Amino acid sequence: MKRISLTFLAFISLFSLYGKEIEVCSSCEVKTIKDAVALSHDGDVIVIKEGVYKEHDILVNKSIHIKGVDGPIVDGENKETIFRFSADNFSISGLEIINVGRSYTKDFAAILVSKSDGFLIENNVFKHVFFGILVEKSKNGQVRNNMLSSEAESQANSGNGVHLWHCSKMVVANNELSGLRDGIYFEFVKNSKVFGNKSIGNLRYGLHFMFSNENEYYDNVFKDNGAGVAIMFSKFVKMHDNRFEHNWGTASYGLLLKEIYDAEIINNVFDQNTIGISVDGSTRINYTNNTFSRNGWAITIIGACYENVFSRNNFLNNALDLSYNSKINSNKFENNYWSEYAGYDLDRNGIGDVPYRPVKLFSYIVHKTPETIILLRSMFVDIINFSEKVSPVFTPDNLVDSNPLMHRIDDSN
Repeated sequence: MKRISLTFLAFISLFSLYGKEIEVCSSCEVKTIKDAVALSHDGDVIVIKEGVYKEHDILVNKSIHIKGVDGPIVDGENKETIFRFSADNFSISGLEIINVGRSYTKDFAAILVSKSDGFLIENNVFKHVFFGILVEKSKNGQVRNNMLSSEAESQANSGNGVHLWHCSKMVVANNELSGLRDGIYFEFVKNSKVFGNKSIGNLRYGLHFMFSNENEYYDNVFKDNGAGVAIMFSKFVKMHDNRFEHNWGTASYGLLLKEIYDAEIINNVFDQNTIGISVDGSTRINYTNNTFSRNGWAITIIGACYENVFSRNNFLNNALDLSYNSKINSNKFENNYWSEYAGYDLDRNGIGDVPYRPVKLFSYIVHKTPETIILLRSMFVDIINFSEKVSPVFTPDNLVDSNPLMHRIDDSN
């Protein structure tokens, strides 16, 4: 990332040394953005001054820098895509871009980037968009410090905030995204980073990965979305220091893992979600130093999930800590803190002397018959959970935390 930033600084410095500056305003010689682009050459800077510019389908195929001054507004009048970039080493900043066209068959965007190497999109405001920033077949790009919002009502007539397809070495950082279908969407993206974003109040997912390997996301907030984050059919993904909050709904979760392999989930907070993490067919994942608090289920595990390790996590006041749909277990639970643990520590070493069984029979029943959740706090549930604890029949007899912690793990979140 540091190398990319230095490249941009060097590139923009060249603008001031060798490129000319073209001003756009109502009283300037050049009055439209399209005319300024037509007049420009590689290395030029287009300065768009205060005003409202009703333009769309602005094609940029040159390595130029577009900069807004005093908050100019580019109004697409709900007609198609507004900016189309097909050049390397460009940047665009300081604009308010509004009213993107909508279509059931075409992906109109405020900014469309195709086959670009090295670009910067920063400090822009996007409102009333279909897709906000759509990037395809590009690399070494940065999307940072932007605000994107819309009014998504259904998946069919809404798009994503930042949408990347077949890209590599990308950075998506410090953006605010709301009212979209997915806040951030990756498909066939690799070696990229997502950090410092706030994805709040989106229709479907705050973040959505599909077929995207060797990526990292950290220090993000995913709150009040249809579901927090979905990572699907990917491997070597690192997820750390994120917050998944208030993602409620009958089929909602903080994080969905669908056929994920060799990943790390470290130091995240899952607070007040229907399900903290829903794990389906995912293997060799390390879950470490996460906090699960006040969720319906902290973790649900379904399908073929093998060789996962859950260690040093906090499970705090969840309705159900763990749901498991198989009698076979090859996953390991060790040194976690469970607020439901009622054991003792006679030698005072901070580790419970009695192993803890996190899977309750009632969670198995609810998985089979969801309507039984209304019995959650009844004495009947206590009785059947106790009987299963004494003699496991429906739950794996080796699914235990042999060394449960007596005190919650201090976390910085």
